[in-house]
Formats: sequence, C-alpha cells, structure tokens
Amino acid sequence: MHIRHLAPLLADSLSDTPVVVINGARQSGKSTLAQSLSLDGVAPRRYMTLDDAVVLNAAKSDPAGFIHGLQGPITLDEVQRAPELFLPIKAAVDRDRQPGRFLLTGSADVMLLPGMADSLAGRMAVLTLWPLSSAEVCDSAERNRADILFAGDLSNMQLTPCDKSVLMGQWLRGGFPDALTRTSTSRRAAWFDAYVQAILQRDIRELANIEQLTEIPNLLQLLATRSATLLNFAELSRTAGIAQTSLKRYFALLEMLFLVVRLPSWQRNPGKRWVKAPKVFLPDSGLLCHLMAMTQERLTAQPNLQGGVVETWVLSELLKHVAFSAMGLTLWHYRTQTNIEVDFILENRMGEICGIEVKASTTVDSKDFKGLRHLQETEPAIFQRGIVLYAGRELVPFGDKLWAVPLSFWSA
Repeated sequence: MHIRHLAPLLADSLSDTPVVVINGARQSGKSTLAQSLSLDGVAPRRYMTLDDAVVLNAAKSDPAGFIHGLQGPITLDEVQRAPELFLPIKAAVDRDRQPGRFLLTGSADVMLLPGMADSLAGRMAVLTLWPLSSAEVCDSAERNRADILFAGDLSNMQLTPCDKSVLMGQWLRGGFPDALTRTSTSRRAAWFDAYVQAILQRDIRELANIEQLTEIPNLLQLLATRSATLLNFAELSRTAGIAQTSLKRYFALLEMLFLVVRLPSWQRNPGKRWVKAPKVFLPDSGLLCHLMAMTQERLTAQPNLQGGVVETWVLSELLKHVAFSAMGLTLWHYRTQTNIEVDFILENRMGEICGIEVKASTTVDSKDFKGLRHLQETEPAIFQRGIVLYAGRELVPFGDKLWAVPLSFWSA
C-alpha cells in the first residue's frame, strides 16, 4: 500500500477538530486511508460504511438515533449517501466537542450537498484526497512539490532526466490505485469503462433525478476533448445538443463527483483586461486518455495531442500537492484578452505568485517564457518565480527568477 502524503495533515486535523471530512473521487483511496489511520495511544476507530445496506437503512430510517448510538471515535464512509446525518452529527458535536470524534468520507463534494456547509460550519475540517500522485506511486519522500516550485531551492536539486516514453506511460495510467495495478492496456481500459458506468448507474442516480442518463457520458466524452481549454457553455451546448440549463446541471454533477475541475482565472485587479472564463480539466490523465482512445503509439505519432494531455497531468499533480501545501497555496490560470497566457498560477496567502508553463517538448527556448515574462513585468511586486515544465534533461535557469524544470520533478 502506498503512503499517502495527506496522512499527516489528516492526523493533525483529527487532533483538534471534532469533524473531519475526506472528499475525493470514488476509488481514489479514501476508505483505505481512513481504515489505515492509527493514532499513538488511541484505540482503533470504529469503521462503518454506508455502502452496507443495513448501515444505510439504519442511518436513513432514524438519523438521530443512529448517531446517538455511536460511541467513541467513528469513521463513516460514503456519507453523501445519507445527508440526513449532518444535523444529528452537529447536535452530537455541540454536546461533546471531542477532537476527532467523527471522520467522514465522501465520493461527492460534501460542501455542495444540501445543508452540509451550514450544519457543520465551524465544526469541521475538509480535506481532498485525489488519486495517487507520481511521488506517491514511486514512494518518494513527503515533500510538497507545489511548495518547492513556489519557493524551494531549485539550484541544488538533482533530477532524473526525462524519458519521453516513461512520461507517456504515466499520462496514460493516471493515478487511480486500481487502474495502476492493471498491467495491460486492455485490462486498464476495462477498469475505466466499469468505473464510469458505476458512477453513472449509482452516484449520479442517487444525487439527482436525471431523465436522459445517456447525455452524461456523452458530455464527459466531449469535455475530455476540451480538457485544458477555456470553459464555454454556449459552445458546449451547441456541440452536445443540450440546452444550457440542462448542460450546467450535468456539469455541476460531474464537478460534484470530481470527474471534472473548473480552474478559475487569476484576477488581481478587476480593471485590467483579463479573460475571466475558467479552464476545464478532467483531473485524471488516465481517464482522459481512456475517453479519448489515446495510446502510446498514437501520442507518439501525433505529438500535437500531447499538449492537452501533459497539461492535464500537471494539473492533477498540482491539485494533489496543493491539497496539503504548508503555504496554503491556491491554483489559478492566467490569460489576457490579447491571448498572453500562463497555464497555471500558484498564489500564497500573502498574494505572491508563481507562474507555471507546461511543454510536452524535450527542449525549451526563450519564447517559451513569453507569458511568464509578461507576468513578471506587469506584477513585479508579487512575482516570485516563473517555471517552464518540460520533457527534457536539465534543470536550467533562464534569467532572473525564471527556470526550466524537467517533468521528472514530480516523482523526484
């Protein structure tokens, strides 16, 4: 079992907060992390899952009685299946604010569920567990790569040169633990097919009453072709043949289930001419490649396809490290109305920023830093560093506060 880098933050949260919620996509490892958790000097937590029909029936038929009958620290898995429990949990915590009393996991973003944010405001910590990062897959040290990109000492880092074929293999596999165990392309494809079908047949049906369920997988397929581009609901509506009202509802469901991510535009000064539209991503490159029928042979033969895939892969890595950033980093994209863009911006609590560009090529030259230099010139007071991540061999300075960094950085 891989050690999850979120585990120390989870343990800290349980030590001082009555309710801790682990959010994340189905099959990202939440249950495994929750069941493996142990605290020195504390008896093991009782574990119950609402995937168990008996437990679910008890929770739904008498939520208050169910919670009242639980003694000691408790883990409730898949809590989104019984949102009726949130108010009884609030009442129980108000009677006894023992730290770590409730550990909840959810395969839907519980902050978007009715009543969750209001009922447990001030009583809970919410953590997001994404599928395995590259560093977790190779059992690398618990160093936060987002924090290192922002303010770490890059000059003394020793990185393994990128192997393009190895990189493409990482993009194709993604980070879902079960998908990573499939050694053949056909078996991994079968897993992704079953994964999408399970979410459609169960999670979406439980969260919303959808009449035309076939429209959701078609929309997911369409969004895969647009991963790492600006989100345009009008264009999506025309292409998919779905009314915008329904389209936005379906998109919100996919977002709630962590199947798509909306990355907001960085806008420090509303008076400046910035593009305000968010970018859309599928947050797992393996699922993206599966939906687009990508293979290593196709990526090699059609290098123009690599840009969106590698940007999606870097987005997924950034999300996984921002989730436990000691600096409290947040993630954005940047684009002006004159089409000067930076793929990602990391921002700390003081409003300082680090720009990140992503290239699938094995070489970098000065023009690849155009967007980063623009950001450096227009925001000199807060600009900390500009990074171009590329599929090359060397970590190289490219001027004041500008660096070219091999993509092997993520597993170093």
